[in-house]
Amino acid sequence: MLERYKILDTDEINQALSELSGWELEKDGLKHEFKFHNFIEAFAFLTKVAICAEKFNHHPEIFNSYNKVIIKGLCTHYAGSKITTLDIDLAKEISKL
Repeated sequence: MLERYKILDTDEINQALSELSGWELEKDGLKHEFKFHNFIEAFAFLTKVAICAEKFNHHPEIFNSYNKVIIKGLCTHYAGSKITTLDIDLAKEISKL
């Protein structure tokens, strides 16, 4: 399997999450809830996430409700819905937005 899709073990996931503020592991993948001042800020962020996800060709579940954007289910379906280096890389890029 390509290095981009390297399946991470529990220790590797925990190490990566320790460097990613606000991200957590759920049963269906990585999750982060972002809060903004208003809908426009949340939607602008959501648009940036969409562009970033498209560049990675990796598309998590994204939910928006007024000033919140929730990203969840971030895992690699290609790798059996496991957490891979691709997921961590995308989470890092999203955290920079």
